[in-house]
Amino acid sequence: MADRKSFRQSRLVPLLAVLVGITAIAFVVVQASGRGTDQAEHQPTPHSTPVRSKWENRDPTDPMAFGPVDAPVGLVVFTDFQCPYCAKWSYDTLPKLLPFADSGKLRIELRDMNIFGDESERAARAAYAAAGQGRLRDYHAALFADGRPRPKSELSDDALVTLADRLHLDVPRFRTDYESRTVLSAVRNKASDGFTAGTYSTPAFILGGQPILGAQPTRVFLDKLQSALDASGH
Repeated sequence: MADRKSFRQSRLVPLLAVLVGITAIAFVVVQASGRGTDQAEHQPTPHSTPVRSKWENRDPTDPMAFGPVDAPVGLVVFTDFQCPYCAKWSYDTLPKLLPFADSGKLRIELRDMNIFGDESERAARAAYAAAGQGRLRDYHAALFADGRPRPKSELSDDALVTLADRLHLDVPRFRTDYESRTVLSAVRNKASDGFTAGTYSTPAFILGGQPILGAQPTRVFLDKLQSALDASGH
């Protein structure tokens, strides 16, 4: 009898996960894409600046971002360092978007959700510590090398410090920042932002105020970015 009950419970867990994911997707779509008819009636003209997504921080002190705070288009990335599809997107698509950030046309803000557990949070802390030295791009790429997340064994404290050393970061400074309460608080606040937005699965994106769910092909992001740039007059 106990075995039968255990079996029913084991089948219930993935079902609940699916339901949570569906609910989260619906919430993100509603929150990001309109919040009612009024917004639809006030779409930007070709020479106006579009209203920024409520989920964009545009904080000039945020180290987990690429591109200027006054870029005409914003992209919020909800991600996790143990998520295979996040790794694929970061390897395939992010490099195609970074030139737009470098040219001032796009602001990319990363939100590490850490939904896969402690290893994800450690990796997020390490990326934040690297970002404090202006090396976010290199460290982020290394964590998602070859479009795959690192195994758990390579997301230990020692392994993450070793990676910083291999990338020629200031290791004592990296270790201090990595272990600091300030970085831990910042990392958890970013994850909280994602949950507030209704994001419980990764990857998820808000580009130019419009949601994109899952690791869609690169062309989807480039097309939506160009549409947003056209709408902003850039």
